[in-house]
Amino acid sequence: MSLPAELASIVQAYQRASKATSTVRAYTTDARVFQAWCAGYGFRSLPATAQAVAAFLGHEADAGQATSTIGRRLAAIRYAHKLAGVADPTEDEAVRAVMKGVRRRTDKAVTQKTAATVDVLTAMLMHVPPGLAGKRDKALLALGFAGAFRRSELVALDVADLREDAEGLRVMVRRSKTDQEGKGVEKAIPFGRFVKPVALVRDWLGSAGITEGPVFRPVSRSGRVRGASKSGSISDAEISAAPPRLTTQAVADIIKRYVEAAGLDASTFGAHSLRAGYITTAAERGADLARIMDQSGHRDPRTVLGYIRRANAFKNHSGSGFL
Repeated sequence: MSLPAELASIVQAYQRASKATSTVRAYTTDARVFQAWCAGYGFRSLPATAQAVAAFLGHEADAGQATSTIGRRLAAIRYAHKLAGVADPTEDEAVRAVMKGVRRRTDKAVTQKTAATVDVLTAMLMHVPPGLAGKRDKALLALGFAGAFRRSELVALDVADLREDAEGLRVMVRRSKTDQEGKGVEKAIPFGRFVKPVALVRDWLGSAGITEGPVFRPVSRSGRVRGASKSGSISDAEISAAPPRLTTQAVADIIKRYVEAAGLDASTFGAHSLRAGYITTAAERGADLARIMDQSGHRDPRTVLGYIRRANAFKNHSGSGFL
């Protein structure tokens, strides 16, 4: 017996809510790619056969898709089948074997994005122009670095997530990649003596007249914050209309813009560079692994240890005494 349409829509809404918005968006795109591929080759996409899924993964690998992208598309196919209550073809051994082969490819080396260390960040901040958009960019770069934030975490921040403290700012991350259930984690942002992230965030919010809602928002070419009145303050009507947030792509574009302005190769930097830069700088300065993980939110120490090894590759080198 099937559920009534009203109950079915409620169930579907909560099923979608079980995943982060960015994940649902990515899965939707991946599912469409798979559907289009199946249509082109005469396969059925739902329920799909293991043969179709295995062939699709191989096609994506040959087309040069990153291993992470292929893995996510496989997860999207799995999720769609489970929601539909049909047999999951991704559990088939043939599919597992193809995915294992994709992961072991030697012709697709993983490109590690350059870490925007504190020295790089300082150079970037020096090239931020005056004006409201510049104040936003300074606040975003400084806070993104100081909190080792993922870009999805940065753009999701609301003013209500910021709490003043005698020693700086406490920032509540309500949902992240490693906290899909939204239990939340609080990050401490010190005032600082050099980057001064708290002061830059205060300057942005004060200048933009933002007292609630999204922290980081688009700024028009005329220098007006989207969702703000002509006087600079946020109107009641615009608050109720949910002011727009800066997108994750905008964060990546901002980082690349100032990396290039600082005279560095922007192609080697990405949205992850601020987060990697904080971890690398903390490792270089001898910070404790557990304390770094407190700030970055990593659950697996092996990931952070990778940054630490790269940061300290030449420190006390075994061959420094005779090379």
